[in-house]
Amino acid sequence: MEVREHDIAGSSRGTRRVVTSLHFGQRLSGRKVYLQASLHADEVPAMLVAHHLQGLLQDLEDSGAIAGEIVLVPMANPIGLSQSLHGTHHGRFDQASGINFNRQFQHLTARIAERVEPLLGPDAAANTAHVRDAARRLLAEMDPQTDTDALKQLLQSLAIDADIALDLHCDHQACLHVYAGTPQASTARLLAQRLGAQALLLCECSGDDPFDESLSRHWWELADRWGSQHPLTTGCFAATVELRGETDVDDALAVHDARGLIEFLQDTGHIAGPPPTLPATRCVATPLAGVQPLVAPDSGVLVFLRQLGERVSTGDCIAEIVDPASRLRVPVRAEVDGVLFARISRRWVTRGMRLAKVAGPVPYRAGPLLSP
Repeated sequence: MEVREHDIAGSSRGTRRVVTSLHFGQRLSGRKVYLQASLHADEVPAMLVAHHLQGLLQDLEDSGAIAGEIVLVPMANPIGLSQSLHGTHHGRFDQASGINFNRQFQHLTARIAERVEPLLGPDAAANTAHVRDAARRLLAEMDPQTDTDALKQLLQSLAIDADIALDLHCDHQACLHVYAGTPQASTARLLAQRLGAQALLLCECSGDDPFDESLSRHWWELADRWGSQHPLTTGCFAATVELRGETDVDDALAVHDARGLIEFLQDTGHIAGPPPTLPATRCVATPLAGVQPLVAPDSGVLVFLRQLGERVSTGDCIAEIVDPASRLRVPVRAEVDGVLFARISRRWVTRGMRLAKVAGPVPYRAGPLLSP
């Protein structure tokens, strides 16, 4: 294992941040995997999974099972890790700007196309190499103005030439679920099956440029742009893996998830050795645009009536909002058929607050599709 430390200049004199990346493998095959934990720094389960991944990857490196390179960033967001206010950790949004740490990464498609189109030909491998080189150079040429922009530049640069990139997160309270690109649905189904995901949400563009799409989206957009005239190889499969809820910090779960990720990399050939038999599929892929965010129609005490992972139908009462003074109970109903896969951890809510998410099979939403 090679340990690299990447400095990020602090926004104030006398401060600095460090991101540590761990590099495993022989780096002989030219293949690369990138894994990062807790870009939303208050989503702690991913960091425990990274802890167990480090030991598994070290054993695999020692046995010669990693011909290429696997990069693990076990704490992706030192800025967010330091953000606490009155005893509460705030790791989802940059306190300096209010921007979600997993938004506004660089969408590179147009700039890559402008730079590489004169160099392209009929050789898919050569074209792919040109795209990767252009993406690396474009990111290196950026001049970030804030420490958060510098962090995003660093993380995207570490992953931009990977064949597979997995961004490990969690929700407030949730089943394990996965977000991925619709053009990469077959690989996403394999990942979801390996991990035992209970929801797999697919889209081509979720809006607001999250980390995973900054690595994968330009590959299918360039393939559509150039067609068979300038073919490309697979490029990068990228996905966001939501490791249940924020309090599911448990060694047994983390070991299970770490082993599932290793087995997925065996499935894809990035780690040598036959993977175990695939577990039974626990979900079907559904469109991200088919997810219903249940919204509070009133304020009060939130009481959930349905459990995570349950299938629900249109009209089912998922929760009630209780007014302690009047004893009024206002129902919150599903408007789609699907799986209740995530919900908030707060139990006092105000009108308009997002309460839960149901994965429905029919797309009906447009515009930005992710939570704020």
